[in-house]
Amino acid sequence: MPTNVPAVDPAVPADPGRGSAPPGGSRGRRKAPTSERAKAEARLGWWLAGPAFVIMVAVIFYPVAQAVWDSLFSYRLTAPADREFIGLRNYATILTDGVFWSALGVTALITVVTVFVELILGFILAMIMHKAIKSTRGLVRTVILVPYGIITVVSAYAWYYMFSIDSGYVNNWLSWLPGFNDELNWFAQGGTSLVVIMFSEIWKTTPFISLLLLAGLAQVPEDLSEAAAVDGANWWQRLSRVVLPNMKAAIMVAVLFRALDAFRVFDSIFIMTNGAYGTEVLSLLAYRTSIGRLEIGLGSAISVVLFLCVALIAFVAIKVFNVDLAGSKGGRK
Repeated sequence: MPTNVPAVDPAVPADPGRGSAPPGGSRGRRKAPTSERAKAEARLGWWLAGPAFVIMVAVIFYPVAQAVWDSLFSYRLTAPADREFIGLRNYATILTDGVFWSALGVTALITVVTVFVELILGFILAMIMHKAIKSTRGLVRTVILVPYGIITVVSAYAWYYMFSIDSGYVNNWLSWLPGFNDELNWFAQGGTSLVVIMFSEIWKTTPFISLLLLAGLAQVPEDLSEAAAVDGANWWQRLSRVVLPNMKAAIMVAVLFRALDAFRVFDSIFIMTNGAYGTEVLSLLAYRTSIGRLEIGLGSAISVVLFLCVALIAFVAIKVFNVDLAGSKGGRK
C-alpha cells in the first residue's frame, strides 16, 4: 500500500531544527533573537560613544583626506592662482626621485635599529623593575623613567651639545680609546650623525618600552614559571617557553607603538643635522617641501606616502604577532 510519509535514514541523527531552517541558512543554525534589553544597551552604547567616535573620525580622517586632495594638485603657496589638477603626477615625481628613496632608507634604518635595541634594553629594564625588592621598587622605576619624561626637543639639544665639537665633552671621555680621534666632529658626516641620533632616540624612549613590557611581565602567571622550574627547566627555557609567549600582547603593543613613533622621527634630526649629510628622513622631507619650499601639493604627496607606510607597519605588526587584543578569543591565540 503506497504511503506519503518520507523515508527516514536511521544513520542520520534527528535534528530538532530541521525543517524549520530558512532556505539557504547556515546548516540549520539560527541566530538567537536579541532581547529588548540587549537592544536597549546597544542603543545606549551608541548614544554614549557616538559623539566621541564622530569627533575622533573627524580629527583623524579630515587632515588625511585634505592631504590626499591637495596631493592631486600642482599647488604652491607663492602662486595660489596657478593651482592645477594633475592627478597622480606628484606621486610619480617623488617615487622617481632619489632624495625620496634616500629619506625612506634612512627612516627605515633608524626605525629597525632603534626598535630592536630598545626592545632588548627595555626587557632588561623591565626585568630589573619586576625583580626589584619592594622597598626600592618605586625608586628604581622613577630613575629608569626619567629620560622619557624629558621633552624630546630638550633631549635632542642635550645630545647635540654633548657631542658637539665646540662644547661637547664626549670626545674627552673617549680620547683614551686606541685609534679614536679626539678632534672627531660627529655632525660633519652621515654615519656618526646617525649614531648620535639613534643613541638619543634609544636613551629617550627605552623607558617607554620597558614600561609596556613591565605590564606584560606582571601578566605572566607565577605558578607557570614555578611549575616549569619544578620540572627541571632552566632560566632560558622558562624565559622562551613560559614568559615570552605569555607576554606576546605586551611585546606587540611595545613594538607597534615604538615603530610607528620611530618612523615619524623629526625633532632629533631637525635639531642635530637639519637633514644634512644624508640624514634626512621622510617627515623632515615633507616638512621642508611643504613649509620650506611652499610646495603644498608635493609635500602632501610625501605626507600621504608616509601615512601609508605607517599604516602598513601597523598592519604587518598585527598580522605577524596575531594577538587578539579584544579578548574575544581568550585574550591570546
